[in-house]
Amino acid sequence: MANAKPWFLYLIECTDGSVYTGITVDVEARYAAHVNGKGARYTRSHPPLRLLGSEPHADRSAASQAEYQVKKLSPAEKRALAARLSLAKEN
Repeated sequence: MANAKPWFLYLIECTDGSVYTGITVDVEARYAAHVNGKGARYTRSHPPLRLLGSEPHADRSAASQAEYQVKKLSPAEKRALAARLSLAKEN
């Protein structure tokens, strides 16, 4: 399993200002599903505005653990995390 696909933690800003957190192996496809109303129940009632950021994890377990930790954060803390992810991606 050395060539296993990484899992990603991702954050989406919703139109009401809330921040949705999820995990997937394909961020672009999963975001498209949310936009098209085929994602999570939460994003069907809180439509996505934009993808805030994502970060890779070695496997589903690691991504799930990171998701659990992020979901405990306040919306402001989630936005700060997304900003750090964006900066790291640029460098």
